[in-house]
Amino acid sequence: MTSVLVLLDGAKASPLAKDLQAAGLQVPEVLDAVHQLMAGVVRHAPDLVVVDAPLPGEALFQALAALAGTAPRPVLVFTGDVDAQNMARALDAGVQVWAVNGYGAPRLRPLIHLAQARFQREQALREELRDLTQRFEERKLVERAKGILMRARQIPDEDAFQLLRGAAMQTQQRMGQLAQQIIHSARYAEGVNRAGQLRMLSQRVVKLHLLCLAGVDEARHRALLDESAARIDANLALLQRNLSQPTFGDLIAPPSEAWARLKPLLRGAPAAAPAQADALADELLASAERLTASLESAGSVAPLRALNTAGRQRMLSQRYAKCALLALLEPAAVSQHAQAMDEARQAFEQGLAYLQAAPLSTPEIRAAMDAALGAWQQMLAGAALAERATGRERQNRLGAFATASEAVLDAVERLTAQVEHSMQLLMG
Repeated sequence: MTSVLVLLDGAKASPLAKDLQAAGLQVPEVLDAVHQLMAGVVRHAPDLVVVDAPLPGEALFQALAALAGTAPRPVLVFTGDVDAQNMARALDAGVQVWAVNGYGAPRLRPLIHLAQARFQREQALREELRDLTQRFEERKLVERAKGILMRARQIPDEDAFQLLRGAAMQTQQRMGQLAQQIIHSARYAEGVNRAGQLRMLSQRVVKLHLLCLAGVDEARHRALLDESAARIDANLALLQRNLSQPTFGDLIAPPSEAWARLKPLLRGAPAAAPAQADALADELLASAERLTASLESAGSVAPLRALNTAGRQRMLSQRYAKCALLALLEPAAVSQHAQAMDEARQAFEQGLAYLQAAPLSTPEIRAAMDAALGAWQQMLAGAALAERATGRERQNRLGAFATASEAVLDAVERLTAQVEHSMQLLMG
């Protein structure tokens, strides 16, 4: 039996409920106030709502719209309102039949059938629209995922599509679902990489600043410093643009603020205090670490840890170089800087060990790790030679050490690129 919830809005003496029952319909409750409508629907879950409202007011339209948005069902309204504007509002609020000037008992069942038929038709159209919208959105996602695979694997459009389709069939997913996963992982991988670069750059800019202070190939290192500063600006801009502000905004702001205070020191007079620049660089490093860790966790993809570790090697190489220069330029704090050097060395070597054991290791990654290890050992030897040298020889040794530190960075950059490429293949 069809269940009908009745609402009498200003029609206290209406025989509507009795007429509905006489027509063979079940009436679980008769409501006499608009604000009771939602609770009544929740309580009885009726098949239909029938309203008798001689002069419907704003409250009724709002209640019907809320019903359509939360618990849609057929709605039939009997009214004395002939206003065409209110008829349009009723349709917008989810009313299927707006019957003017009474109902008449013989017409109840036909009007109810009409309301039900219109409701079913509207629901079918909405479902069709949702399906079309979903397909359109999935098509856009597939195109984006294809682009990611094409760049990662260096394959043409058709091969990327076949790869996606095969993976979707194998994992029993819609192509749109799989495409969303690839885009999601790629976005976080890019974020991890860019935030990880901020860690490295925070240390590199101070290293280059110290080399300028020491007069070691100043023009070259000033150019590298300017290039590093531009990379920080670009990375911060990309992270602010690509990452969700509600989710990551509070983590993006601190590195931006630290960089805003550090940047003028690096562009100022050469006599700028190294300790002040170093403190701000470490503040930038710490905030970039937090952002990177959060992105790695949010990515929900295990290979992101390998990418984060590879990227962190860049920072550790530059941190070691920075601390070695500080130890030479600030003899009074040599023990503090020596401890930081030792911590960076241990962390770098532990990172290499982790990457060597990581499951996504490839021959290219292993070759890149060998190159990074060789460059790292040369930098360690260069630091020891510079520490023992004096006078003009120290200046020369510092130049060689600076070159070695850049060679380590280049090697680790290549390693990180290989890990990222391998991760993309694994996800694909």
